[in-house]
Amino acid sequence: MSSITASAELTAIIAAVSRFPEGASIEAITAALPDAPPRRTLQRRLAQLVAEGRLGAQGERRGRRYFPAVHQARMFAYAPAPVPPAHFVGVAEATVVIPLSLAAREVEAAVRQPLGRRQPVGYRRDFLDAYQPNRTRYLPPELCDELRAAGQASVTETPAGTYARQIYDRLLIDLSWNSSRLEGNTYSLLETELLLAAGQTAGGKGALEAQMILNHKSAIEFLVDGAADIDFDRYTLLNLHALLSDNLLADPTACGRPRTIAVGIGGTVFHPLEGPQRIEECLDQVLDTAAAIAEPFEQAFFVMVHLPYLQPFEDVNKRVSRLAANIPLIRHNLCPLSFVDVPQQTYVDATLGIYELNRIELLRDVFAWAYKRSCARYSAVRQSLGEPDPFRLHYRRLLGETVAEVVRARFDKAAAIARIRQRAANDIPEPDRPRFIEIAETELMSLHEGNIARYRLRPGEYRAWREKWR
Repeated sequence: MSSITASAELTAIIAAVSRFPEGASIEAITAALPDAPPRRTLQRRLAQLVAEGRLGAQGERRGRRYFPAVHQARMFAYAPAPVPPAHFVGVAEATVVIPLSLAAREVEAAVRQPLGRRQPVGYRRDFLDAYQPNRTRYLPPELCDELRAAGQASVTETPAGTYARQIYDRLLIDLSWNSSRLEGNTYSLLETELLLAAGQTAGGKGALEAQMILNHKSAIEFLVDGAADIDFDRYTLLNLHALLSDNLLADPTACGRPRTIAVGIGGTVFHPLEGPQRIEECLDQVLDTAAAIAEPFEQAFFVMVHLPYLQPFEDVNKRVSRLAANIPLIRHNLCPLSFVDVPQQTYVDATLGIYELNRIELLRDVFAWAYKRSCARYSAVRQSLGEPDPFRLHYRRLLGETVAEVVRARFDKAAAIARIRQRAANDIPEPDRPRFIEIAETELMSLHEGNIARYRLRPGEYRAWREKWR
């Protein structure tokens, strides 16, 4: 379905629901639509609109009713206006905004209060105990269907890891860079590629940042090369931690071992579990529970919730959870999750929602949105991802000029990095510069003979540049 058709269908559904201020069943909505889609498609569309906060919903199964968003707002103490599909709040801010449900925005508001107004909490074992594999669901079935439709590759009947190997070069850079970026790493996308491909470190940056990215490379190689053997077991998880934490911990013997000391986390009122024996018990329970989950997306999300919450290692827990979330995706030949465009602050808020409130709604919205963005990156998406990016639209001319200049000047990667940063410093407002640099670098890395006309480049110019670029 084209993006225009999908957008029109969503608009028609919202208009139909608006006729029922006291709530409408799916049957009533079907009758109110002049050209109703199949029931399963309508269910997916309604789930999407609810997740985006554009509709409200109450009840389960046959008793479920859908409401206009205004009605839903009355049901929550904190209910700001619904956020439209992913956009940028003003060009000056250049901040990616993930569409959030009302429940997710409740979590966001709660964890953004000053620390002194948030209630200190410890690890709650009952949060983990309450989860029953294949009975408890963090992700609604319709959302899993939607994600599978976006991420299903044409290699499902081939050995585990086939799809990840097909896009390995791109995945290695994207996942290493985005996961490191979420930890505050300041390497750019092209600097990350140079480091991974040629071992060339970026000037003016510390060894810790380079080590973090190189560790991601080793961990991703471990997952892809061992796709048939990895699972939610101690071998996989402990070795994943050892690879990600190599040369980064004060105590080298803590790499790949559950922690035996108490740890604290800055910026939160959450106090992680203490006691080596209890940590070991909970880690085994997390792994056993994850391994028993049949649905790969539910499995991926479960570990993104419970591994950071448990804090089983002295450090590097969130990095482990992000890569571990890819285990079921790699094994089932689904599009990997590389956290493309995920805003760092939104990810932090979502994690705090788990730590302090045991609420999954914000992280769930981040997970679903991030997965669709990853699918778009690897051309596996089967559905619309919304309107064109306003940031790219605003800077279309400057981005085009920058890419064309790099190609015509036959810059290598190091020279391109310097020129893009110079262009950003000269022509782009400071808040927008990181995003501009990321997009320009991504465009250069994605350039091929089939799309050079966008930049008014000739085949001979492209080929001459490509020799230098390699």
